[in-house]
Amino acid sequence: MITTINLKDLIKYLVGLIVVILITVYSTRFFSNIDENKKILGFNFNPADLIAPNISIANYNEEEKSQESKTEYTSRDGFVRILDMELPYIESSSNNDNKEEVKDKEDEEEEEEERKTVQIKETYTNTYGSVKIKNLTNIKLTESILKPDYNVENKKDVIIYHTHTCESYTPTKKNTYKASGNFRTIDLSYSVVRVGRELESELKKLKFNVIRSETKHDYPAYSGSYTRSLKTVESLLEKKKDAEIVFDIHRDAVGSNSNYAPTVEINGEKVAQLMFVIGTNEGGGKHPNWKNNLKFAVKVQEKANQMYPGLFRAINLRSSTFNQKVTNAASIIEVGATGNTLEEATASMKYLAKILEAVLNE
Repeated sequence: MITTINLKDLIKYLVGLIVVILITVYSTRFFSNIDENKKILGFNFNPADLIAPNISIANYNEEEKSQESKTEYTSRDGFVRILDMELPYIESSSNNDNKEEVKDKEDEEEEEEERKTVQIKETYTNTYGSVKIKNLTNIKLTESILKPDYNVENKKDVIIYHTHTCESYTPTKKNTYKASGNFRTIDLSYSVVRVGRELESELKKLKFNVIRSETKHDYPAYSGSYTRSLKTVESLLEKKKDAEIVFDIHRDAVGSNSNYAPTVEINGEKVAQLMFVIGTNEGGGKHPNWKNNLKFAVKVQEKANQMYPGLFRAINLRSSTFNQKVTNAASIIEVGATGNTLEEATASMKYLAKILEAVLNE
């Protein structure tokens, strides 16, 4: 019996055999020189990775990265080629992080564009050098009263609390909260308490001793907030009897202007403006310390105008005591207003801390 060999089948058989031989030869050469290939490729190569080509093969030691190696990995020469098949370089996490940062910045710019804030022309009645004062009392302010020759002996201890603990700001994508009222929240991570935390952190970096309270005084009832907060600050002073510097951190409401956002740019950063509110004894309350409180505020604002012009609005002088009778360097600091964001409010705290350091180290 004679077997007839089809020419086409023979050619197909020979081509298949050649392909198998070529694959065997190339594979043998590649894996037999694996150490050399590692040097060429610049990373640890595991043959098992061929089974899962979607896994990044650029797992090299971060400490050994150089500008040259970065260039190599982003070029075609950095690809693994086997029989004209490529395992592409997958972007490192650092590149992804950079893209995330760019996206975050774009989101912030878009969000800023959507916010329609207003500015209100600042008014004032008195000045002392560069310091402006808005006198809402009938007290006649003399140069002697405004002269910043304040008396504070303990310059290292600072007390921080919040009479209106639940005051909050305009929500953003980064800081969205569940409201408990109009620009109010009982989630203290999004209220003025967060601003107080930031001030504490910045002051501690500068070696101040800080005692701070997060006790709610305006929830569930707003009425009586100052009566309740007085008990808190007196309790804090019991722990540190010689403390003199006391800050009640608030957020300004500015009546019906919910989109009012007093801001200033410092070092290319948009931050919330600050405002001292100083109480007096005009309302009938016993308040022997109000003049020294005012002098201290004038001194701080005078220094602020030198270091960071525009950070402070005019000092607001009022008839009520606002619990500031407790020490001779007590004040309310309004941080921004309802139209500001929490990001803007917290950003201003590092500048306030540096100002206080400069004043108290003179």
